[in-house]
Amino acid sequence: MPPTPPTDVELDMLIRARLASLGIDLDQLPAGTGTDPQTGAPGRDAALASLRSFVRGTVGTLAGYQLPAPAGTAADTADALSQQHAPMLYPSISTEWRQ
Repeated sequence: MPPTPPTDVELDMLIRARLASLGIDLDQLPAGTGTDPQTGAPGRDAALASLRSFVRGTVGTLAGYQLPAPAGTAADTADALSQQHAPMLYPSISTEWRQ
């Protein structure tokens, strides 16, 4: 039996938690589904709907992706290595986050 897909509420919690870990607060966006006429920023509901669609479309792809481990690496070490984040383009900006 295939797993039950997550509900919109569950996906919203996942998206908000992931964005919060990166320092992004969706509550800064204007409320609603339209765009802000002055800034062009999408509404909070529109942004969440778009992100939910993205997550649902990439779950199988992202879940199956693992970085290749070097030859001769033990299985438990290879699993840990596959969970590491991709390198940052500009690592100097992250030094403040890591302190």
